[in-house]
Amino acid sequence: MTIAAPTSVAGPVDEPLGPRRTPWRRALDFMRRQPLGTFGLAIVVIMFMAGVLAPWIAPFDPEENDFSAMMEAPSLVHWLGTDQLGRDIFSRLVFGARTALIVGFSAAFMGGGIGLVLGVSSAYFGGWFDLLFQRLLDVMMAFPLIILALAVVAVFGTGVFNVIVAITIPLVPRCGRVVRASALAVREVPYVDAARALGFGHARIVLRHMVPNVVAPFLILLSAFVGQAILAEASLSYLGLGVQEPVPAWGLMLQGGAEEYATTAPWIAVFPGLAIMLTVLGISLFGDALRDAIDPKLRDR
Repeated sequence: MTIAAPTSVAGPVDEPLGPRRTPWRRALDFMRRQPLGTFGLAIVVIMFMAGVLAPWIAPFDPEENDFSAMMEAPSLVHWLGTDQLGRDIFSRLVFGARTALIVGFSAAFMGGGIGLVLGVSSAYFGGWFDLLFQRLLDVMMAFPLIILALAVVAVFGTGVFNVIVAITIPLVPRCGRVVRASALAVREVPYVDAARALGFGHARIVLRHMVPNVVAPFLILLSAFVGQAILAEASLSYLGLGVQEPVPAWGLMLQGGAEEYATTAPWIAVFPGLAIMLTVLGISLFGDALRDAIDPKLRDR
């Protein structure tokens, strides 16, 4: 009786599953699927580059008064005209982008970071700590952002740093409330119980195991906070409680008598208003696109 030799069974063959999604390919997919988000990101990048390269882009000193060129209309010399003190509006807009982005990004990252840690900690510990923390957030969120920022500025005074602090404080409860809702689900995941069983400290569990799993909603909040912070800074400066002269700021450009020259020199108010509108619009469009790209429920729609 002849016994056939056993046939060798070939091992699994690794077959290519398709082209690897490199960061460049992901960026191209994002631009193809989110044209409005790409447009918004382009606006933000332009404003960012204008703020960074302001000393090389601005043709005039933004704080220099030229009383012989007061309220000149846009021309080849002064591209966007001059204000009531003869200062070049284009130069002040470019340097104002630096002020707006410094305040906006600093307040958004500080407020979002503090709110992220506090929100995750509240969900992790629960009990009386969570109850007291949520009631404190309720009290802070009862005040509109600009009202609470005005109260903080009234206590600490004006200036760039104080404005950043004044805008940061109202953003903390808004981030903490949203992050806590996501962290409550993460707290029940088995790997958190495993980390407790291994004897890891509370700080390590919160920062290394829970915080990375709520980054998606945090990034979306962060993009919204930047726009809110820029609007708040412009509002405070317009009311005379934010950045003070002679620092170039978009809100100050609107506040500095622009309403008095609405008919004789409308460019004094039009161009700072357009800069604020375009920047906040770009950040909002990019934030919406980022939400659609990160959220798996919206990604394939």
